[in-house]
Amino acid sequence: MKILFVATLSITINSFFKPHIEMLVHGGNQVDIACNYEEVPLDGRYEELGCKIYQVGLSRAPLSKENYKAVSQLKSIVKSGRYDIIHCHTPNASVLTRMICRKLRKNGTRVFYTAHGFHFYKGAPKKNWLLFYPIEKLCARFTDKLITINNEDYQLAKKKLKAKEVCYVPGVGVDLSRFGTASVDKKAKRQQLGIPEDARLLFSVGELNDNKNHKLVIEALARLEGTDIHYVVAGKGYKHDSLCELAVRLGVSDRVHFLGYRNDVAELYSAADIFCFPSIREGLSVALMEAMASKLPVICSNIRGNVDLINDSPSCLFDPYSVESCMSAIEKVMTADLAALGEKNRERVSQFSIQNVLKIMKDIYSE
Repeated sequence: MKILFVATLSITINSFFKPHIEMLVHGGNQVDIACNYEEVPLDGRYEELGCKIYQVGLSRAPLSKENYKAVSQLKSIVKSGRYDIIHCHTPNASVLTRMICRKLRKNGTRVFYTAHGFHFYKGAPKKNWLLFYPIEKLCARFTDKLITINNEDYQLAKKKLKAKEVCYVPGVGVDLSRFGTASVDKKAKRQQLGIPEDARLLFSVGELNDNKNHKLVIEALARLEGTDIHYVVAGKGYKHDSLCELAVRLGVSDRVHFLGYRNDVAELYSAADIFCFPSIREGLSVALMEAMASKLPVICSNIRGNVDLINDSPSCLFDPYSVESCMSAIEKVMTADLAALGEKNRERVSQFSIQNVLKIMKDIYSE
C-alpha cells in the first residue's frame, strides 16, 4: 500500500509516529509525510526509511492565512501521490485534508483520522461545541476510519459522528522498555537539578501553557505544609515568565524549578517521588503513561483520557479548577505507600504499550 501521513507540525510526527511508520514500511508499504517542518526538522530516520517528505505551510491557528495557502499544496500532494490511505492527525491538517479528499474517496482512496482529543468534551466551553463540533460532524462524513484514543471520545463519536467506521485504540503507544528499567543515581540527579536529597519531589512534563495548568500546582505548593516539597517542570512555553512571577509572588520560587526542554525525562521520572498532571484537556497523555511506566505514583486532573489511565484510584484525581482539590490529592498520595502505587501504575499501563497499539493499528490498516 501507499500511505500518506498528514499533520500540522513535524513535532507530532517526531514525537509519536516513528514506530507506526517503521511498522508500515517494514511491512512492505510506502509511507510519505506531509507537515510543516520549517521550525522543527523531521527526524532523519524517515528519509532512511524511504519516506518522501513534503513541506506544507500549515499553522496551528485555525484562521491563519498559512492554512489557506496550504490547501493548494495538499491538493497537489494527494492528487499526484495516488495514495491508498491518507492518515491525518491534528485538527487543522485533518479538516483541510478530509475536505480535499472527498472526491478521491470515490476512486478508492481511504481517509483515516486519529482524533487525539476532540476540542468538544464533557465540561468544555460552549464556544468549543459551537465551533468545533459542527466542523467535526461534517468532516466525519468524509472519513473512512475515525480513530479515537480514549473512551469518552469513542462513545461520543459512535453516537454523534457519522464516520464510515469508528475505532478505539489505546493511545499512540508508550515504549515500556524505556521507562522504569534503567538504573539512575537518584541522589546525583537531584544534585544536578539543585534539589535537596531528602526533598519530596513533585514532577510535571508538559508545555508551559494555559491548558497544562501548572499554575494550579504552584498555588497548591504555596499552601501545603512543609518547606521540603519541591516542584520540577520539564517543558517550555509562553507561560514561563508569568509562572515564574507567580512562584515569586507566592514565596515558593526557591522550590519551583523550570527545566525547559529536556531529553532526559526517563531519568527525571526516576528522580521524582510523585508525578503531577494538572491539565484541563487531554486526549490520552503520553507523559502520564511514561510516568506510570516509570513506576511513579500519580496525581492528575479528573478529566477525559486521564480517567482511562487512573480509573481505580479516586484519591489520585482532582478538580483541575480547584487548588483545594489538588492539595488534597497531593497530601493523600504523600501519605500512601508510594512504591505500591508505582507498581500498580506500571501494571495498569501495560495495555497501552507500543507493542499492543501497533498490533491494533496493523489490523486497522490491513482491513
